[in-house]
Amino acid sequence: MGLAASGPAAAGQPAGAPRQQQAASPPPKCPMHREKASGCPMHMKTPDHRTENTDNVPAHQERAYEFVACPVKSGASQVKDDIDPSNMMPPPNQQPSPDQPFPLSTVREESSIPRAHSDKKWVYPSEQMFWNAMLRKGWRWKDDDITSDDMTNIIKIHNQNNEQAWKEILKWEALHAVECPCGPSLMRFGGKAKEYSPRARIRSWMGYELPFDRHDWIVDRCGKEVRYVIDYYDGGAVDKNYQFTILDVRPAFDSLSAVWDRMKVAWWRWTS
Repeated sequence: MGLAASGPAAAGQPAGAPRQQQAASPPPKCPMHREKASGCPMHMKTPDHRTENTDNVPAHQERAYEFVACPVKSGASQVKDDIDPSNMMPPPNQQPSPDQPFPLSTVREESSIPRAHSDKKWVYPSEQMFWNAMLRKGWRWKDDDITSDDMTNIIKIHNQNNEQAWKEILKWEALHAVECPCGPSLMRFGGKAKEYSPRARIRSWMGYELPFDRHDWIVDRCGKEVRYVIDYYDGGAVDKNYQFTILDVRPAFDSLSAVWDRMKVAWWRWTS
């Protein structure tokens, strides 16, 4: 399977074909919202109007929408709204780190990826959250010549990688449109940068480079959990859309259904 086109819908399509970009929608409660999209019956909440089950909601998503910037709000009002009224402080992961050389934005962007068991979408980290996360992993800014503009670009690349990965997953999920007409949603995900997939290792034995990162995404296919493996390869210079990563996205060999999907797509590509 070629890396440049990892989804089944890409079979027979030129590798350089442009990807259609999805327009980001304003966050909930934003004045720009004029209509409320009708939800899928299979994803809607039960009639007793119980609140969303937050037991499995990642901590960084619980208050995420408080930091999503509304296009018609001013920066001053956004900062004021970020304060937690219970302690008059911003959330801990939005705090500037000690000796931080420049201020970073705490604004977060809403993704196009539906969050499972919710009517909300996943929200990307802010520049400040990303900075703090890198520090927790052992990175030290003094070792690199980095600017605030670099952090802005890093966030844009990070977000674009995730949007691109979800589009590839949707191509695979199109094979199951009949059994899941409402479409999939993302349950959870995890990074496994040093746990190379068997496919990546085989490619390295053949002389190809190893991926610089790997993620496993768990998708809810209308009640069925499906695991996807995503290998991230360096694709060269960053383009104007902040894309430089070549993604190899495919369902993991966790079920006969996934094996059958992989076999069908391999055959289509071989015969196209």
